[in-house]
Amino acid sequence: MQLLNRGNSTTVRAAARGVEVNKVLRNTYALLSITLLFSAITATLSMVNQWPHPGLIITLVGYFGLLFLARRFRNSALGIVFVFALTGFMGLTLGPIISFYLTALPNGGQIVMTAMGGTGIIFLGLSAYALTTRKDFSFLGGMLFAGILVAFLAGLGAIIFSIPALSMAVSAMFILLMSGLILYQTSQIIHGGETNYIMATVTLYVAIYNLFLSLLHLLGIFSSD
Repeated sequence: MQLLNRGNSTTVRAAARGVEVNKVLRNTYALLSITLLFSAITATLSMVNQWPHPGLIITLVGYFGLLFLARRFRNSALGIVFVFALTGFMGLTLGPIISFYLTALPNGGQIVMTAMGGTGIIFLGLSAYALTTRKDFSFLGGMLFAGILVAFLAGLGAIIFSIPALSMAVSAMFILLMSGLILYQTSQIIHGGETNYIMATVTLYVAIYNLFLSLLHLLGIFSSD
């Protein structure tokens, strides 16, 4: 009888965990879809009104500041507000970059659309792989953290010292790192390592944003003289 009760208890816990995981997944992808749309709207507004890029310092302060606030209030409705503030702000910074490619390169429109398509294919493909195989990619956590830190510092160095070759290498690194981040975050949700859909949304949004920028940068380099 005790074995039967323990078996029933285990089944109930497993069922409850499955329901919780599905809830986090559903809320994450719903919020991610809305924030991506909102980010696209702010990027479009920035392009239409020809607003200048805020610059590196303001971008970093705005990004890390809003990221901190979203994390600080992740367990309240205010966290959603800061998620939209973060994604809207990043959309504003993206608009001038897209405008540059559209005007500076004769095939700029094709490059932008290819980068968008490539980003979508990579994200959907990796997400589907993690969801269907249900593999545990938690082992990537430490490597991703170290890799992103190195790539971020290298990217700053490439910008400050104007080193095109380093900038191209950083973009290639970020494509690999953001692909790994998508696998890692999706796996974390599936296996219960991430139970907060606000933070899951922010992580996936950051991965998609950087993946798109990196693809755009590399495509622009390979398509120009």
